[in-house]
Amino acid sequence: MSPQKVIIADNLEQTLAQAVGECEHDRIFLLADNTTQHLCLPLVAGFSCLKGAQSIVIGATDTHKTLESLAHVWEELGNGGATRHTLLINIGGGMVTDLGGFAASTFKRGINYINIPTTLLSMVDASVGGKTGINFRGLKNEIGVFNNAASVILDTQFLRTLDHENILSGYAEMLKHGLISNEQMWAELLNYDVEEPDFELLQRMVADSVAVKQRIVTEDPTEQGIRKALNLGHTAGHAFESLALKQSVIGKMQFPILHGYAVAYGLICELYLSAMKTGFPTDKMHQTVSFIKEHYGKMTITCDDYPTLLELMTHDKKNTAGIINFTLLGGIGDIRINQTATKEEIYEALDFYREC
Repeated sequence: MSPQKVIIADNLEQTLAQAVGECEHDRIFLLADNTTQHLCLPLVAGFSCLKGAQSIVIGATDTHKTLESLAHVWEELGNGGATRHTLLINIGGGMVTDLGGFAASTFKRGINYINIPTTLLSMVDASVGGKTGINFRGLKNEIGVFNNAASVILDTQFLRTLDHENILSGYAEMLKHGLISNEQMWAELLNYDVEEPDFELLQRMVADSVAVKQRIVTEDPTEQGIRKALNLGHTAGHAFESLALKQSVIGKMQFPILHGYAVAYGLICELYLSAMKTGFPTDKMHQTVSFIKEHYGKMTITCDDYPTLLELMTHDKKNTAGIINFTLLGGIGDIRINQTATKEEIYEALDFYREC
């Protein structure tokens, strides 16, 4: 993959103008969803580097991370005269940067794109690392490619547009980065007042969190080895997320759950498996679980949901020959990739999640 610049912006207009200038382009398209169209596009609308840019708008939330939305972006690019030399700028959360990155990677066999993540989740996770894609057949990120954005521009001014739930959603990925990094970072994350965020401090913490992901992605860009560390909490978490999506479609739940909430719930299960199988300290497990319980609540599941959750885990992209593959920890920063668990152990972890 081509290298990717991640830039912490002090002056968004100046930073974006430089990034656009580094990409040969004949036209510029801006991709947003219904939410960022109203909250975030006005913050960049007057930038001279975007003069003449055409806007494409898709539906908000992960329910629109679909083949239909992808086809709409392709159609709008084609109708607007996009060529192989066109530049697509994705401004939004992880759904927009994932889908927009995939659209750019496949239109005319690939055009340049820039990500401007506007949620905490997309800043520390989705927009960095070159993963693009869409959900398919009820499964998270089932279709996609690895392809880096030309630039990723992080400006924490966008975080002030977020509701508290979306701050928490991104913070779960930061907590994961702390767990796979070191005790100092993990402790700072547990002690930060996420209910009354200090945005100046958060900007520095975001930079630290992104640095963890960048270091791992640079070492293993296509997830053949250590990049699997970033999947801590995600084997179980994606199953929770997909179950909620399925239940919302059939009317059993009112809404899907945010990705970061699912990761937080997945961390509970996978830290339990870590304590049981790879020696993760139980005191640090309980400290982390208590933080998650206090701030994220719980997605209600019953024993009847266990077979569905197990089946969803079998579709995880880290699996080999149908064997469910977890990333676990022997301690904070002590990463154990390619770990397996029996059906009984997974059910025990789900029991712990329900009972904790």
